[in-house]
Amino acid sequence: MAFGWIDEQAELRARAGLVRTLRPRPADSPLLDLASNDYLGLARHPEVTEGAARAAGTWGGGATGSRLVTGTTELHAELERELADFCGFEAALVFSSGYAANLAAVTALAPHGSLIVSDAGNHASLIDGCRLARGTTQVVAHAEPDAARKALAGHEGTAIAVSDTVFSVDGDAAPLAALAEACREHGAGLVVDDAHGLGVLGDGGRGAPQAVGLAGADDVVATITLSKSLGSQGGAVLGPARVVEHLVNAARTFIFDTGLAPAAAGAALSALRLLRREPERAERAHAVAGELHARLTAAGLEAVRPDAAVVSVRAPSPEDAVRWAARCRAAGLAVGCFRPPSVPDGISRLRLTARADLTTQQIERAVRLIGQTRP
Repeated sequence: MAFGWIDEQAELRARAGLVRTLRPRPADSPLLDLASNDYLGLARHPEVTEGAARAAGTWGGGATGSRLVTGTTELHAELERELADFCGFEAALVFSSGYAANLAAVTALAPHGSLIVSDAGNHASLIDGCRLARGTTQVVAHAEPDAARKALAGHEGTAIAVSDTVFSVDGDAAPLAALAEACREHGAGLVVDDAHGLGVLGDGGRGAPQAVGLAGADDVVATITLSKSLGSQGGAVLGPARVVEHLVNAARTFIFDTGLAPAAAGAALSALRLLRREPERAERAHAVAGELHARLTAAGLEAVRPDAAVVSVRAPSPEDAVRWAARCRAAGLAVGCFRPPSVPDGISRLRLTARADLTTQQIERAVRLIGQTRP
């Protein structure tokens, strides 16, 4: 029977406790939200939603085509200029998602014969970029610059290292400065995914590359998402102008994909301008993460110290993680539930995201509910 193997896979997932389900949420959900990636609390901010509505009213519901045909509007160009300026890079190129931006950056910058050195903890989009690229990928130990250095030393020719700046599972930061040094010793480029750094790290939320002095370097490329701190949707690649020009001509997820919807571009631009005016939002998100971690550990829970806005709490097993998250939801708290194969180390977790708009009372309530519902 066609697709009969799907039933076998479904049975295996059920036995392992790894079945995933969709849960449509209402617009007025009563849950306290520590599951979304709305780090700065901007997704529902009036300026952001008005920016989306204004853009849709001006440009329509969709971009109408690929960026190279009709999908590039003046709004897209304006967003790209302001993203590059804010993050400290020469140029930016906007994509329909952060996933598409990562696929573009890795595949277009790793031609046949090149080496890609990839951190073992990288996000799935970077991993898929490595799989699709024509270069050879070598996976190295997580957050170990010396491992990257050793891999690069054994290769002659074009090479790049790719890494998250803040890893999405535990919220730990990559040693970017040391990684960049290893790359420069061997003439390699550095491609970093700053999805979880933008809006939280750096001066006023300008991102992890800016925080360590790598923004604007001619050998560094950063990718970002517009769907986390900026409360919208889409992604972008930031880097030297010649790299962006190369992506326009060589990146398949740019050339063959419909442009980002104007409403999303308008929302992201409004959020970016709001962050410029209110840089304290970045500091608050970071502070909330620290407070969550301190309270969770004080309650006897195994929480990983956050470097940005992600806080993970380890669970005994995948099944326990699922039950724990379900009990939290029943008690009025939404938390993320990460388990294999989404976690590279096989350890299941509750994943909490700090938001700049969380109050001390909400933080206290969240920690109390997590403690009361633990397996």
